[in-house]
Amino acid sequence: MPLTITKISESFSTSPQIEASDVKEIASLGFKAIINNRPNNEGGVEQPSSDAIKAAAEEAGLAYLYLPVIPNNITEGNVAECAAFISDAATPILGFCRTGVRAGNLYQQTITKNNQDSDTNKKDQNWLMKPICNFFKNKCLVTKLIRKLSGK
Repeated sequence: MPLTITKISESFSTSPQIEASDVKEIASLGFKAIINNRPNNEGGVEQPSSDAIKAAAEEAGLAYLYLPVIPNNITEGNVAECAAFISDAATPILGFCRTGVRAGNLYQQTITKNNQDSDTNKKDQNWLMKPICNFFKNKCLVTKLIRKLSGK
């Protein structure tokens, strides 16, 4: 069966269930990592095991993460683990599950969380900026006033 890949961003795409035999093609398409979001045996015994896909990924030089996600039940832990992998892995990354939807949803939640964390970090880093700016504005005003009063 031919691969069906949906590009979500420059660094992440999704796919329905892949086979171990698909991994060489995935690598040839330029992917550097694979995230498997499908629990083993979810589709029965005919579903390829995570271990088989991992072995093929390692043989092809791809990073691999087995992060099984229960449909409609993506947890904060899933998002945190995905975020950690994405931040360390080379891109582009291919995420897959039965249809590709869970993989896409997990990625979107990860990006949303990263953006929220980034906004929080910016706020945390900028807490001192306003007082510093006010200080220098006041210094400039004081300097201007001194110069004006002294006639310089």
